Amino acid sequence: MKAKMFDKAGKKKGTVDLPKNFTVKIREDILSRVFEAQRGLHAQAYGAMEGAGAQYSASGISKKKRHDWKATYGKGISRVPRKVMSRHGASFNWIGATTSNTRGGRRPHAPRSAKVLIKKINKKETLLAFNSALTGTAKDMAVVDKAVLDLKTKDFKKIMELVFGDAKVWKVKSIRAGRGKMRGRKYKSNAGMLFVLGNDEGMKRKGISVVNVKDLMIKDLSPNGEPGRLACYTEAAIKDIQERFK
Repeated sequence: MKAKMFDKAGKKKGTVDLPKNFTVKIREDILSRVFEAQRGLHAQAYGAMEGAGAQYSASGISKKKRHDWKATYGKGISRVPRKVMSRHGASFNWIGATTSNTRGGRRPHAPRSAKVLIKKINKKETLLAFNSALTGTAKDMAVVDKAVLDLKTKDFKKIMELVFGDAKVWKVKSIRAGRGKMRGRKYKSNAGMLFVLGNDEGMKRKGISVVNVKDLMIKDLSPNGEPGRLACYTEAAIKDIQERFK
């Protein structure tokens, strides 16, 4: 399989032979499974604070003994731990605390930061998912000359527009429609183009994702677990991909 190669002026320079990683049969089911399994690899550990919801000076199980001081016998209240809100009075200013059915109490099954979020996956399946994600980028991909990396941002944008036409190259952030704005997800954005560099190359650009071959992962090639992300590779990146999966 061959891909078009473009120079720093955005003109077709020739073609490049792609490695066999770009020509496998796309297995969307395996790609989705591996993507979900690796999601915990990039997630931040989270969990409840130690002692959360149990920071009150609440007594233990209420006493039901007759004629005992501060007993709950005959008062029509349950046996939940209670905190005393006043120094005066025997038992009339108590508030339930600590247990999960009380206001401000602990959660019954709170998340724990020690939980392992990574799921094991077969090595052959991982490689097949990676190749499927690479093949998904091959439909509209382009290979550019190394000289493109040294261009100014203004000239770089012009070349990308010449190469990809009306495709959504740049990451665009917009305000979401509907009630999601009130539920912590006011903004939404597309993934933008993926620009893959060789291991010895470097570039910084806003509005696109830039990654070296040695750091290339499934989440870069398929940010939503589905194949087909718009991608651009350098000539050195194609060679490094072939070397990485010899």
